[in-house]
Amino acid sequence: MRVDLFDFDLPDDNIALRPASPRDHARFLVVRPNATQVLKDHHVYDLPSFLRPGDALVFNDTKVIPAQLEGIRHRDGAEEIAVSCTLHMRVGASRWKAFAKPGKRIKQGDRIDFGLGQGEGAACLTGSLVATVAEKGEAGEIDLAFDLSGPDLDQAIATVGHIPLPPYIAAKRPEDEMDRADYQTIYAREEGAVAAPTAGLHFTPDLFAKLDAAGVERHFVTLHVGAGTFLPVKADDTAEHKMHEEIGYISPSTAAALNAVRARGNRIIAVGTTSLRLLESAALDDGTIPAWSGATGIFITPGYRFKAIDMLMTNFHLPKSTLFMLVSAFAGLDTMRDAYAHAIETGYRFYSYGDSSLLFRKDD
Repeated sequence: MRVDLFDFDLPDDNIALRPASPRDHARFLVVRPNATQVLKDHHVYDLPSFLRPGDALVFNDTKVIPAQLEGIRHRDGAEEIAVSCTLHMRVGASRWKAFAKPGKRIKQGDRIDFGLGQGEGAACLTGSLVATVAEKGEAGEIDLAFDLSGPDLDQAIATVGHIPLPPYIAAKRPEDEMDRADYQTIYAREEGAVAAPTAGLHFTPDLFAKLDAAGVERHFVTLHVGAGTFLPVKADDTAEHKMHEEIGYISPSTAAALNAVRARGNRIIAVGTTSLRLLESAALDDGTIPAWSGATGIFITPGYRFKAIDMLMTNFHLPKSTLFMLVSAFAGLDTMRDAYAHAIETGYRFYSYGDSSLLFRKDD
């Protein structure tokens, strides 16, 4: 499909720079493609009223790490230059794939010093966090081999790293201490993401209590969201775009619980596109969800037949992005263009810290 079919104009005023407070007071656009009234305005705290006892919400419990590293590139006979690296996928105990700027000035074999640690931890014990550029790929992607490994490396990154705010926020303000809490779900536990599963940012203990009272199940999967989620689609046709892979897993107990939900006729609701992509990567053609682990680069566009997911809770996404393509596949392109036009006109807040929506799946 032509990528420009997924374009729309978004005023800067609609881009959220801070989350709603309380989190579950964000606005909530309910989209029913098969109903007479397709669009209806609510708030996130209204979510339980759209669910039935025995339905299941599926959350991504990945935890954002401070994966933005600022350093100095060293190379024999060359001028030292400042570089910025955003880690996006771990590939070994001491190795990470990263996006680097300025990518054109980095070569295989370069050494990058990411500075001194300021607190207790591995970075202080070694004096500095240093990596070698083991490989160089396309579009500024590099493979960093760190001098530290395992928990020592994790602690060093936590000491010297910064929360990698999405570029549409970082361009307007710097990261601050509030982001350490705001850019993390309340149930995050599996460290490894460099971007938050933002639909989950709207949940509060109070909302969880209301969902429990309504008899709605909660289940957790893990997909470590990479910085590739922010990369624009540069191709003119969706067939020419390549997704960056992300690591995830579904436990045997979670798979069994979700299969039981479907077997009794209840619905599976993905909280966020990350949960949806992981479940759809694992699901068999009959909708059965097996235990699963590995890397997924699934790219969902209109025409895709969903196997496992009945409803999707998600924020509002960028024009011409893979995520707007995904929601268009789920609820219909025309429906989502109308939904986004309504959201823009009525002042919904977009992107990571923005408002949310609940999408019912379009009939096949």
